Amino acid sequence: MERSYSTKERRAEILQMLKNKPEVSVNQLSVMFNVSEVTIRKDLNELKRRNLLTRIRGGALRLPETGIGLDMAIKEKQLFHYREKRAIGKLAASLINENETIILDSGTTTLEIARNLHNFRNLTIITNAINIAIELSAYKRFTVILLGGHLRESSLSTVGPLAESTLKIFYCDKLFLGVDSFNLEEGVSTPNIEEANINQTMMSMSKETIAVFDSSKFNKRSFTFIAPVEKINTVITDEGIPMDVKIQLKKLNINLQIARID
Repeated sequence: MERSYSTKERRAEILQMLKNKPEVSVNQLSVMFNVSEVTIRKDLNELKRRNLLTRIRGGALRLPETGIGLDMAIKEKQLFHYREKRAIGKLAASLINENETIILDSGTTTLEIARNLHNFRNLTIITNAINIAIELSAYKRFTVILLGGHLRESSLSTVGPLAESTLKIFYCDKLFLGVDSFNLEEGVSTPNIEEANINQTMMSMSKETIAVFDSSKFNKRSFTFIAPVEKINTVITDEGIPMDVKIQLKKLNINLQIARID
């Protein structure tokens, strides 16, 4: 029996394909997803509207990569590396212990952690992400603390002095840090200054920092520095991690966890 894809899953898979090859065709995608070419054209046109690919006659092209990370809206981010993020979120949730106080940073990968907490009864979860707080509210049994502050519409997160000062009254067991760019020489970075500031505060109030991100973020550098790689205790990523990075993380005694995609 052929798998049926939702619109969101289909568009995520198209972007996943463009990660591995420079071009896709309407006809190819129509056969693969067992939908009409009209439906595929609508998918490609919507992804083009969001500036996630380049549209050409009969198909689409992958966008060229840039060295500096872009501050992309969360609706666009969640379409990239969808399967990897789901696997990473599931693995990350397995590192949580009952009764812990954790921080979930804003981001599409940390959102997947929030979706994998069904086995827990008692957690205190601090987050600066509105969408993550809403996801957590559905469990109806956790203590959820949503930080106040200035709202960043692109990430649905709160930042600024109010969010940072509130964080400083909590001692936390684990921070799950969403990462935009990870570079062994230049550290962990993000496109936004205010996000970098609150991430630094999160790290200072946590016993352990666990960075969660798909392998496309390796060897990248964004505008604003967060911390050197040595400040990260655990990295959770997917099987696409470059071998030289894997070796260096081991030398730095950073715990590396590889999520397997179902």
